[in-house]
Amino acid sequence: MKNTFGQSISVTLFGESHGTEIGAVVDGLAPGIRIDEEYISYCLDLRRPYGRISTPRVEKDNFRIVSGAFEGYTTGTPLTILIPNENVKSADYSYLKDTPRPSHADYTAECKYHGFQDYRGGGHFSGRITAPLVAVGAILRYALADKGIKIATHIKKLADISDREIRVGDIDTVNEKKFAVISDSASELMQSRIEAAARDGDSVGGVLETIVAGMPVGVGEPFFDSIESVLSHLLFSIPAVKGVEFGLGFGFADMTGSVANDPFIIEGGEVKTATNNNGGINGGISNGMPMLFRCAVKPTPSIFKEQSTVSMKEMKDTSLTLCGRHDPAIIHRARAVVDAVTAIALADLLAMRYGTDYLKD
Repeated sequence: MKNTFGQSISVTLFGESHGTEIGAVVDGLAPGIRIDEEYISYCLDLRRPYGRISTPRVEKDNFRIVSGAFEGYTTGTPLTILIPNENVKSADYSYLKDTPRPSHADYTAECKYHGFQDYRGGGHFSGRITAPLVAVGAILRYALADKGIKIATHIKKLADISDREIRVGDIDTVNEKKFAVISDSASELMQSRIEAAARDGDSVGGVLETIVAGMPVGVGEPFFDSIESVLSHLLFSIPAVKGVEFGLGFGFADMTGSVANDPFIIEGGEVKTATNNNGGINGGISNGMPMLFRCAVKPTPSIFKEQSTVSMKEMKDTSLTLCGRHDPAIIHRARAVVDAVTAIALADLLAMRYGTDYLKD
């Protein structure tokens, strides 16, 4: 089981949804990176459930940094973050040990770990494990902002309701919103749609769109460590992300080269492109334009409708109706996770290019 990502800066995740604690170990951080615990708490709050559009399971996420930090700065040694699990109801999952939930990892986990896995709340496969990812991402995102690199993610689409495309000028506004939608009218419609799905015992998905401004030119490698490769690796590690596209993405399929190409221009004494169809990346390397990409987030698979499944013990078809506490949508919470893994991926790429001291205060 491999739970570590990164080359210059590596992140290891551990824990289970209903275990005592979850957490992460970060290695490769330069000494002298500022740790703002209020900002970490703020980012964790953006991921936290709330209201009728989220699960009733709300954790306080009272994180502890138990190594690698001293007097508000990283020490350069491995940094360990622990987050307790306090609001658990493990009995809700006792009946699921033999009947895998459709579109969950229950069946594949059983095949891989031969019944030894912690199945409560999805165990190590749960979205709960993204909390320490957000905490780590907050540290790196804060350091990146000090270098003029800003990240923001909004809900571009939920079901059939769309927000407009994000622009650099939207970054600060989006980052201040609990429900990250630029258009207030679209925000109201989206939240109403989530509430309607909840009342029906169902769920909805959508598309998250991310922008990165201020990324230096020349970061990334051709082929195996391209910016797209590294980011996709982490983005697809987020539960429920089933598609990733950069720039126009699949929209390129309907275009000719003369329309799709981004012409180079000189602007303010710098090389720019007149359009940004490639999302700030050429040949796997940042070109200085804003980076833009989107993630497709599937509807939450835990729904309160009867579904077909199997009994793995008896090897026969059966049906299943879930109980417990589940999200009618996770896209508004996943936004904080996308921001976090984007910061982790870019920090690792920047450290590979300029050395780990690049991020220190």
